Amino acid sequence: MSPATFERPRILSGMRPTGKLHLGNLVGALQNWVKLQEEYDSFHFVADWHMLTTDYADTSELKENTWQMVADWLAAGLDPTKATFFIQSRLPEHAELHLLFSMVTPLSWLERVPTYKEQLENIKDREINTYGFLGYPLLQAADILMYKAQYVPVGEDQVPHVELTREVARRFNLAFGEVLLKGEEAHAADDPYWDGLATSTGLGALAIGVLTAKDKIRAIKEAFHRAPLDLRAGYLNRGLGRVREIFREPEALLTSSPRLPGTDGRKMSKSYGNAIFLIDAPAVLSKKLAGYMTDPARKRRTDPGDPDVCPVFGLHKIFSAQETIERVNRECRTAEIGCVDCKKLAAGHLNAFLAPIQERRKPYEQNPQRVWDVLEEGTAKARVVAQATMAEVRKAVNLAP
Repeated sequence: MSPATFERPRILSGMRPTGKLHLGNLVGALQNWVKLQEEYDSFHFVADWHMLTTDYADTSELKENTWQMVADWLAAGLDPTKATFFIQSRLPEHAELHLLFSMVTPLSWLERVPTYKEQLENIKDREINTYGFLGYPLLQAADILMYKAQYVPVGEDQVPHVELTREVARRFNLAFGEVLLKGEEAHAADDPYWDGLATSTGLGALAIGVLTAKDKIRAIKEAFHRAPLDLRAGYLNRGLGRVREIFREPEALLTSSPRLPGTDGRKMSKSYGNAIFLIDAPAVLSKKLAGYMTDPARKRRTDPGDPDVCPVFGLHKIFSAQETIERVNRECRTAEIGCVDCKKLAAGHLNAFLAPIQERRKPYEQNPQRVWDVLEEGTAKARVVAQATMAEVRKAVNLAP
């Protein structure tokens, strides 16, 4: 990786290793990652510890699923010379930072995360009412902040996770960051500002008259670090100083993610059994397209249809040429084209779209070790960053020798 790469703003994103990827993964994340690697110092990781938060009962396919997923990353166009790929569980620094964050994060912050409540209600076939599942947003915060990422590419549903990460960074900085008092650099011993500072902040009375400027500053800092976090926050909010950041607050890099319909009209998902996978052979893909739902109101070939409610037209809008999109939109409404022919058109465009992806995958299928080599090299690069971050964190927390 060239030195210039590290001058770019950094992003971080990951995926749970669920195995081979489908079209929804491609349009929802991978295509965006491929674009971003040209502009950002990109870190992408296999979130295998996150996988355990809901699927801890059976890990038999975890290694195979990791290989399949990363092979699809590479086939989709992610380039290990432009981005860093690593395995989360190979870096125990993530677990250590997660632990330290858990010491200062209020329980209520985790309980209010929207996806936590949603998944507790919707996932009934697994026992996920666990400490690990409750804390997974905090592990996400550790993943992001470990690499000092400026941006996190997410869809709108993940914005609350980034906001929680910002709050965790703010609170950790407040707990362990060095306080810099207003006017500290000037050491203004005779400034009346210092005379009233101790009593006005509620941090304790100081013998102001007999202390030098440096001693006053030291005493106020010591009082600051003995104070509860809410009192520290109030002190800083009055403009009396600031905290030197250990972690910067990342921003969400919102990405448009069109809803990709599966064979049954619901959002495409492996768990629904309605997905078209990136490695599906042309005959397999065509068979899946033949079984796709269409406009439910169109009962006969001669009935006019409504493309706006047809899942197959949703695929056309993403993968077909503009000329085909316009033709299907027009001819479906007038019954000039039937659903069978419409599906065949979609299958043709999809197979042509996936052909180069499948071609790029072949060298990794012929030599599976290449995928592990990419991950090994990327994990080594990520480890350098993670160890540097944790050295800084341990020093701030006074855990360092």
